[in-house]
Formats: sequence, C-alpha cells, structure tokens
Amino acid sequence: MGRPSWPSPSPPVQPTPSHDDIEKGSKRARHKSKAPPPPPPSKLWKPWLMPLAFVANTSVFIYTMYVNDCPHTSGTSKCILYEYLGRYSFQSFKENPLLGPSYITLQRLGGLDWTQVVEGKEYWRLFSCMWLHAGLIHLLINMLSLLGLGIRLEREFGFVRIGPLYMISGFGGSLTSVLSLARKRIVSVGASGALFGLLGSMLSELITNWSNYTNKCSALSTMLLIICLNLAIGFLPRVDNSAHIGGFVSGLLAGFVLLMRPQYGYISSKHVPEGYQIKHKVAKHQVHQYVLFGISLVLLITG
Repeated sequence: MGRPSWPSPSPPVQPTPSHDDIEKGSKRARHKSKAPPPPPPSKLWKPWLMPLAFVANTSVFIYTMYVNDCPHTSGTSKCILYEYLGRYSFQSFKENPLLGPSYITLQRLGGLDWTQVVEGKEYWRLFSCMWLHAGLIHLLINMLSLLGLGIRLEREFGFVRIGPLYMISGFGGSLTSVLSLARKRIVSVGASGALFGLLGSMLSELITNWSNYTNKCSALSTMLLIICLNLAIGFLPRVDNSAHIGGFVSGLLAGFVLLMRPQYGYISSKHVPEGYQIKHKVAKHQVHQYVLFGISLVLLITG
C-alpha cells in the first residue's frame, strides 16, 4: 500500500508591515543603542549640626564669663571693659591676653588638666574641654574655621558622617594633649583639635576620592599649604600644638572611613533604565579605597 499523500499547504501569507510599524521598530532600535543617562547629581544636605555647634560654643563662652565674674574675684580695677560688660568683663592682659576668663575658671568648668585627668580619673574632661575657649580672640578664630570648614563638609556629606568625625577628632586631640608630659601644668581648652580633624578629613577625602577630581595636583598642593600654615600656628606661645596634631591625625583617619565616595564613572543599577546593557561596568570603589578604609579603621579602634 502506498503512503497517503496530501497536497502541500501553501505558505502562510506574511502581513506587509505598515509605515507606523517600521517607524516604531527603528525607534526601539535607537532606544537600545543609546547610552544610559548619567546618574543624578549628588544630593546636598542642609547643614544644621555645625551651626548648632557654633551656637553651643558661643553659649558656653558666655556662661564661662558669667561664672568667672572678674569684678568680684579680681576687683574692678583689674578687669577689661568693666564699664561696658560688668560681670562679663575680661581678666587683665597680664593674666589672659586672649580677652577671656581666669585659669581657675577654665579649670573648674572642665578644662583639660593633666593631673585631674590622669591622677584624678576625670575622663569627662577629654570631651568638656572641646566646648571651652580661653578668650574672645580664641573663640572668634575657631568659630570662623568651624563655619568655613564644617558647613562645607556637612553640606556634602551630611550630619550623620560629619558629627562623629567632629567628635572623634576632638577626642583624639584631647587624648594626644593629655598624653604629652608638657601639659602637666597647663589647662588646655578649645575646639582646635576637632577643627584640625575637619582639615585632616578634607585631605583624606581628596586622597581616597582621587578619581573624582580634575585638577588633582593643584587641589593637593593647595590643601597641603593650608595644613602647613595652620600647623605652624601651633608653635606660637600658649598654643597646644599636640592637640592640633592629634586632632588632625584622628580626622585624617576618620575621613578615610567616613568620607569614601563611589569612583568616577560608576553608575548604580537603579539609575540604568530597563533594557539597557552597560558593556564596561565600573566598580563602585577602587582597591586603594578599601585598603585605606581598613587600615584607618584598625588604627582608630586600636590607637
């Protein structure tokens, strides 16, 4: 018996694509060939913590002068601007050339005294000294630095990072100061350690986020010049340079940990539209960023 046969079916008729279908297809092809749009610019934070620190430092200085009460403790003849300031007038230039309270007042309110910290176990002074200032001149210099450095950093990185960085730097400066044998007979006060920490963190931020900067050498040389000039001030009389150096090193290390950014060219997956294929993906962070992060974190914890 032969196999049954049927006439072969005619091939299906393909519909002719319309002009609209051709146009839509070409648009889809162009859409897939486009590069993904760049990620949105970094969010700028609204600074409030550093201005709050400015208010706190100023308020503590006013309270310090109230407690000092120069006319009552030293006599009106030995007080500067007694006619205008009354109880808040300053000690004589001989006792305090920075226009501020007496040594005893600073010591009583929490100044960093080697004997009371090491022998008296008053460790709270490592933090309280950060909010005291030796005089009006001292306060003005530090507060100008705080507003200039602190607000810029907080606007870029937010209070969650800059707040801990400020406190770590201040504590590091206080610890270095109290460990210095030369501080045994001197009361150390001021936010200089924390402020030098902010300066150190700007240097570490520049180094760890190197790929994000265009004029790298110019930025680095300018930063080093500013750091050298500020550290040179520490060699003047009555200036606690050990607190400056300790705060700077603490801020430098904390900056490697807290201020690390994604490297240039990195695009997060949430910013890539669906259907796009990125041929050459850039890692979020570079190897040196992880290395500096790890070393700095260990030094901060163990140091």
